[in-house]
Amino acid sequence: MPYWPLSGQVTLGLRWQQHGEYSQHPEYQNFYRWCDEAYEEMDSTLVVQQYIQQTIRLDHNNIDTILNAPETQDEGVWKYEHLRQFCMELNGLAVRLQGECQPSTCTQMTATEQWIFLCAAHKTPKECPAIDYTRHTLDGAACLLNSNKVSIKESSVAKLGSVCRRVYRIFSHAYFHHRQIFDEFETETTLCRRFTVFVTKYNLMSRDNLIVPILEDESAGHGESEA
Repeated sequence: MPYWPLSGQVTLGLRWQQHGEYSQHPEYQNFYRWCDEAYEEMDSTLVVQQYIQQTIRLDHNNIDTILNAPETQDEGVWKYEHLRQFCMELNGLAVRLQGECQPSTCTQMTATEQWIFLCAAHKTPKECPAIDYTRHTLDGAACLLNSNKVSIKESSVAKLGSVCRRVYRIFSHAYFHHRQIFDEFETETTLCRRFTVFVTKYNLMSRDNLIVPILEDESAGHGESEA
């Protein structure tokens, strides 16, 4: 089964995407043709990730099914692995943004004129160009979520909300400042909608911070935020 590497670096699949050949490349198509399996029959050491990826592949628009954990699945592990998956897929949006989201034009990580975000990748949180903030955030998430030192226990799961808030800012910047790129990516992946439902379902973010109007009953907030 495929395992999408979580990294701030551009993977082979994303390089195809950058050159407009992502979904047409025969190796890409073959990569996703593994046989479906019931969750109970999966024996991979990455069974949760395999199951999540399989449900996404079947229908990325069926968000309820994708986020619905099997009865025997530990909730902490389920949330942890979904966040890993979100970060992996967000590499695709980052690749698309880097052609348009330049440090000279997007000098700050902003979402509308009301929100300016500080980057937590530095010793003291500070402003970064939006594309650098995006790279720093995905690299930081990769280090945290792939670290052998992090065990999936209650104390670690409690930190996921902070990761979610920083990751969400990539969506919000793309939506408010690079709308065409956001819309094209969202049509292909439904990733922002899935992420919004995910953080709402598990109370990982305040609804006031969910400023992309991706859900009909979602309320928009305004303000300024640090890391």
